Amino acid sequence: MFSPSSLSDFLAVGCAPLGDQHVARALAADLGLSWLGVVDARKVRSHELILLSDERGLALQQTGKGAPGPVRAEFVTGKMGYRREHGGGAGQLVSRAVGLQKTRSPLHVLDATAGLGQDAFVLAGLGCRVSLFERNPVIHALLADGLERAALNPDCAPVVARMALQAGSATDWLDTAGPEAADVIYLDPMFPHRDKSAKVKKEMQVFRQIVGDDDDAPSLLQAALTHARYRVVVKRPRKAPVIEGPEPATRIEGKSSRYDIYALKALPA
Repeated sequence: MFSPSSLSDFLAVGCAPLGDQHVARALAADLGLSWLGVVDARKVRSHELILLSDERGLALQQTGKGAPGPVRAEFVTGKMGYRREHGGGAGQLVSRAVGLQKTRSPLHVLDATAGLGQDAFVLAGLGCRVSLFERNPVIHALLADGLERAALNPDCAPVVARMALQAGSATDWLDTAGPEAADVIYLDPMFPHRDKSAKVKKEMQVFRQIVGDDDDAPSLLQAALTHARYRVVVKRPRKAPVIEGPEPATRIEGKSSRYDIYALKALPA
């Protein structure tokens, strides 16, 4: 859970020479974090992490000499850009788990734990209308920045137009929503995994510092099962136990992760 008082011990907001100081300073105020001004992240000693505005947008950057590169929501270039240019992710396990091979109807997918939005972008690129919720305001800020930049790209703009980023908690929204609030509800909660080896992606290392574990995953799953029309899909590490609650109807496994599928009724043909 997000706690400004604890985050401020190791996270601050800064700006690179070519970043947007006005936006970064306002973000520091919104999040209740220290504003460091224009900084070189390699020379910062007061905080372990910086939410940094630079020439490419907003990033989460570890400080100190030799720190790994920044983590940001990026849809135009890198892995997401390559995937968009080579089929858009039609062969991705997430598309199979949501059921896109079984229906021609456009689906409304609620991504209740959006993170940096990669799975949501794949689904939107395949024609789904996706509502995204990310309750952690630091990650939410990164995702909002990435979507804003992608919306300026002619190839990404049509995909982003099918994505709607919401503020707050998906659980709170579902509490006020009626039955069948979305066709498919997608969950990717943080799992209490303790592996500290170099194999753990830098993105996940940073996420754990900012987000912690999603201890309320069982209640989120129950809310999803109550409000989804066709199915709930939960992404998990491949060898992790299922979330406490009913057993999934089926699952799809990859090399490092799997998708637990809770089928409620058949998808429309």
